Amino acid sequence: MTETRALDAHGASRKIAAAKASIAASALLAVAKLAAGLWSGSLALLSEAGHAFVDTGATALTYFAVREAEKPADAEHHYGHGKYEALAALVETGLLFGLALVVVGEAIRRLGGEQVTIDAGWPAYGVLVASILIDFVRSRQLAEIAREERSDALAADALHFASDLVSSALALIGVAAAHFGFPQGDALASFGVAGFIAIAGYRLGRRTIDTLVDVAPGDLTPHIERAILNVPGVITLDELRLRSAGAEIIGDATIGVARTLRVEQAARIKAAVSEAILAAVPHARVTITADARALDDETVVERIMLVAARRHITAHHVIAQQIGERLSIGLDIELDGVMPMGRAHAIATDFESAIHDEFGADVEIETHIEPLAPHVLVGRDAPDELAREIAAALDRHSEQVGYIANVHDVRVRETSGGLVVNYHCAVDASVPVETVHEAVDGLERRMREEYPQILRIVGHAEPADHD
Repeated sequence: MTETRALDAHGASRKIAAAKASIAASALLAVAKLAAGLWSGSLALLSEAGHAFVDTGATALTYFAVREAEKPADAEHHYGHGKYEALAALVETGLLFGLALVVVGEAIRRLGGEQVTIDAGWPAYGVLVASILIDFVRSRQLAEIAREERSDALAADALHFASDLVSSALALIGVAAAHFGFPQGDALASFGVAGFIAIAGYRLGRRTIDTLVDVAPGDLTPHIERAILNVPGVITLDELRLRSAGAEIIGDATIGVARTLRVEQAARIKAAVSEAILAAVPHARVTITADARALDDETVVERIMLVAARRHITAHHVIAQQIGERLSIGLDIELDGVMPMGRAHAIATDFESAIHDEFGADVEIETHIEPLAPHVLVGRDAPDELAREIAAALDRHSEQVGYIANVHDVRVRETSGGLVVNYHCAVDASVPVETVHEAVDGLERRMREEYPQILRIVGHAEPADHD
């Protein structure tokens, strides 16, 4: 985060420095062109001077816009101040079109009226050649900074200097034509200057209006879409809305994720999507919303456990049977042991209704209510003699059950509800899980018959070659 802020501050200082340099360059060129134009009487050169003065005012506006746009979001501007740049660019567009109309009007007046004497000397040529060189350097520098910092206002300035370069070249041609005995060439060159001014205004205006009316950045949308859909866990991209706000692209996206995911898993997918978007488009800020989606490969147990989780009900021992065309489901649910039976039955009935909503009205559902075991039992190690006795019994019964060998790590604890026994055992790695489960259950039943005081017995089976 600190690095990001440092980069943002660096980018802001670059833009502000570029805007200040543009003001100085525009003002210098405007004064020089005006002096040369008044001295020579060239309409093309005077048009260029007017263009330069408009650029100076527009560049000053750019400086203000860049400085304002870098302000952070506040209570009145939740998305920041980025559109100040677009607003400044829109004003510059109007100035460009206005100047183009003035130049065209004056050129028409000169072509239809008395000829104006044009004294094209070295000051006129020197100013225009210097202007072309300065415009070339500034347009390249501003275009690079505008592209790197995604600044509409600096892009407008770069466009101004680029159009100035062409229009200065046309003015130079007009002055030269007048010098060599074709005075109408100056007025005709002014038409070319006005045309380039109008073209620059059109290009800038179209881009600016797109930003102000929130036109989606079509060139970036496919990159962001691919970045989102390539994130593991994203099933669908339901909606993606983007718009430009100064140097940033902001918007929101709605993705589909499996409804069986836990909240933490869905949150991790959203975070991964945000990181993927930033990797693809570093200046994009997209808010991600995750919607749950049912998958075609969800099992009956997964669907039941999802319904239980939504109601904060502990469910287990789920048995699903297909009886002809009808699904029959039986399961245990755990509720507070001191809860009145009437309330417990109401909770079970509501849960069964939710199961019907999930699977259909014709599903057969039966719930068995059990008292919820306390989350934490206070226990202590059983006497050594009892622990050794139970360990020996586990060895003896495991031989009779089969499949189970090397019973070890036996722990016996006494609690207020009875004995809790934990143990590890070895099994053949090739034996199916179902067979191992039946063997462990068989061992548990034998142990409970011999030691009725056992509350819970947990056997952990592992492959015989397990370290």
